[in-house]
Amino acid sequence: MSPAGGPRRVHQLLAALAYGDAISNEALAIQRHLRRAGFESDIFAEHVHPRMTRDARPLWQYGEVSSPDTVCLFHFSIGSAAARLIFHAPDRLVSIYHNITPAEWFLGFHPHLAGLCYHGRRELVAFAPRTELALGDSEYNRRELEAAGYARTGVLPIVLDLESYRRPASPVVRRLYDDGRANIVFVGRIIPNKKIDDLIRVFALYQRLFDRQSRLLLVGDYRGQEKYYDRLQDLVRERHAEEVVFMGQVDDDELRAAYASADLFLCLSEHEGFCVPLLEAMAFGVPVVAFDAGAVRETLRGGGVLLRDKEPAAVAGLVRRLLSDDALRARVMETQERAMADVRATDFGALLLDRLRPVLR
Repeated sequence: MSPAGGPRRVHQLLAALAYGDAISNEALAIQRHLRRAGFESDIFAEHVHPRMTRDARPLWQYGEVSSPDTVCLFHFSIGSAAARLIFHAPDRLVSIYHNITPAEWFLGFHPHLAGLCYHGRRELVAFAPRTELALGDSEYNRRELEAAGYARTGVLPIVLDLESYRRPASPVVRRLYDDGRANIVFVGRIIPNKKIDDLIRVFALYQRLFDRQSRLLLVGDYRGQEKYYDRLQDLVRERHAEEVVFMGQVDDDELRAAYASADLFLCLSEHEGFCVPLLEAMAFGVPVVAFDAGAVRETLRGGGVLLRDKEPAAVAGLVRRLLSDDALRARVMETQERAMADVRATDFGALLLDRLRPVLR
């Protein structure tokens, strides 16, 4: 689709452009495709990670491009100055919704974040009449948009930069964890809705019953969630689990090393609007076991093993089978290869322009 005859400026607005963040990576991918299609396209963010300063302009500069003829792709999140700016701007608004975790998950752990999530979901409803087009990155999120009163909705799945996975992995992390132990891995923020506590319960049982030499690698940022993190450390001690490693936020090469060292990816999260690490694990050839919650089933596209129940003994037993039964593991890997073939066949640039067609005509 050519910009001739339609809006020439399609910019993006985010609360934050972060390093290694799925939403930030998607914004960069969208920008690349829009520029290739001939559009003027910059990213504006309220907060920009020091590593990303070349990729974004400060929020206060958005007034230089704002106009009734500008299309703004606003990545909707919890309350921010970016939201207040675009709500009152004259631009044609496309809201891209990545889901807001319900506030109940953070009560007792992070009251301030619970408040932000509560008000963010109220704001989601307020944005409905202001938004010309609303896109969720999953059908699960699209249905939430529809329930919130958005008139025109669609699905724009998150794109993976599959070529980046071919770059070198950290040799230090590989030496640390690729040592013959069975590595059960989870990637994601250490927050209550991800149910890291359930992961620890399953792992402690698996380790006690089947493999004392196994290891649980938890790759994700826990800054700001110290109360939950402390609770998890208490649980590790209570269950006498060993080799539970909180890696924290990692660089891209360290993340690639964690996937390369993984024997199995286990996700017991109970609220996911998409869940990029599921696809990442499949891209790295790691068998995936995940609890059927939110958009997990949709994200897996028929790959991996989907859990209807996560009773610890049953999950621990399944993990054992996948790590010891070569035939079962091969069948699971076949389902994942089919799912990834579907991902690789997606022309994200064409899909993006098709989804934006109502506002680009």
